[in-house]
Amino acid sequence: MADEARGVSLEQTFVDLLGFPRGTKIDICLFWDLFNFLDSDAIAAFISALRPHLQSTSLAHGFAVHNLNSPRGDQLYGISQRNALSVRNRAAALPGYAPHAQGKLISMLNCFKFDRSVLLPDSRLEYLISTRL
Repeated sequence: MADEARGVSLEQTFVDLLGFPRGTKIDICLFWDLFNFLDSDAIAAFISALRPHLQSTSLAHGFAVHNLNSPRGDQLYGISQRNALSVRNRAAALPGYAPHAQGKLISMLNCFKFDRSVLLPDSRLEYLISTRL
């Protein structure tokens, strides 16, 4: 049975999945390519669940597509050193890939402002964002 049918909102599902204790404040969010796998309703619910934990100094980083014609990327992201990310190819593609155009993503992440974005050689967009509360 779907959560919505049981009376559990998508936002509450994200609150439960995040599992942050009341009063938790976030300094840095590493979104990786999360928003390439969430539809607009899920992004709105995720941002609503995350918002109470953001502060005026919170920062975030992520990857998106430059445009919808960009090739699909199936990477695993991680932290290899204190100042370096690691990127490697997945063994298999994840289901649910539905990227958003850059302009649409910016509007959906409405509690953030895009401070810097860089187009990478493989047509991925890397972005740095800060809170706009």
